[in-house]
Amino acid sequence: MTTPSNPDPDPRATPGLDAGGGVPPGETPPAESGTGTGTGPYRPPRRGWGRGPLLIVWVLAAVCALFFLAYAIVLATR
Repeated sequence: MTTPSNPDPDPRATPGLDAGGGVPPGETPPAESGTGTGTGPYRPPRRGWGRGPLLIVWVLAAVCALFFLAYAIVLATR
């Protein structure tokens, strides 16, 4: 059986640490805004929906409306 090792580095042997445990200037990573990926050219999002999905939504809405209209007519004739 192996003994578990401590995942934390030994602070006495860690480079870049000051005597009090602080980090000198220049040793810290850049700020969050400075680490952007920035891969590829900027492509603005397209405006609106495509014709296909919009047509499908309209057809489904019309089918639902016709169903409820027919249901109301059936209930009214009883």
